[in-house]
Amino acid sequence: MRATLSVAMIARNEEANLPRTLDSIRWVDQIVIVDSGSVDRTPEIARSYGAKHSFNRDFRGFNAQKSLAIDACTSDWIYLLDADEVIPPELAKEIQQVLENPRYEAYWQPRLNLFLGRWIRHGGFYPDRKLRLFKRGTARMAGAEPHGTPEYAGAKGTLKNDLLHYAYPKLELYLEHMNRYSSHSTRELFEKGKTSSTVGAFAWNVFLNPIATFLKNYIFRLGFLDGPEGLVLHFNHSVYVHWKYVKAWNAGKQARRTQAPVSEETWKNPEN
Repeated sequence: MRATLSVAMIARNEEANLPRTLDSIRWVDQIVIVDSGSVDRTPEIARSYGAKHSFNRDFRGFNAQKSLAIDACTSDWIYLLDADEVIPPELAKEIQQVLENPRYEAYWQPRLNLFLGRWIRHGGFYPDRKLRLFKRGTARMAGAEPHGTPEYAGAKGTLKNDLLHYAYPKLELYLEHMNRYSSHSTRELFEKGKTSSTVGAFAWNVFLNPIATFLKNYIFRLGFLDGPEGLVLHFNHSVYVHWKYVKAWNAGKQARRTQAPVSEETWKNPEN
């Protein structure tokens, strides 16, 4: 008897991406989508593909939301997929072959990212391996928001074919996401003490670290080979690094000024 496969997803207002994504997984046994509050056609589209769609508007982070989707899956195996990702036919075939005789209980997945119409193959953005395929009950979400990942302690395999990530077709979308993601990173940095007001620590976190990040990715990791798009990506990624440390520093400044625990509202809006 062949192993069954569920795809676990989270979504919010993904009507533009969802049909392309769901078209690529018509072959799986179950699709589970946990929605944090879509007001567009996302629920209607999900159900038209036979997905098990449910709302959880009490959003407590990406890890918690993805855990709900994973827990709702009932197949033997789970593939964690984002709403802007596509499993191409060659990867679909590979996954099906792996599940016929799996050697491991979890598998790394290489991912190819699209930025302003160009597939990014350098600068540390490829192969961008993620743990996506795993036997149900073996892996749990862990790691820092917003880029947490399933974690599995045992030996892992690696799939050969790429997952396609239609990440940022427009610059405006990238900038909006980086602003939001840097806010989500604030609490972790705060709890790690990355809020120091000393001149040296402040200068490193908000100025020198972003510069070092750009040089590492664009020069030493050959990001320049991805053309103008690579330059725009790595410059703005260094700005994202700057943003998240500035927001953590600002949250720490507020905490020192009030001598009170940082409120939940501050974590949601650390730039205020």
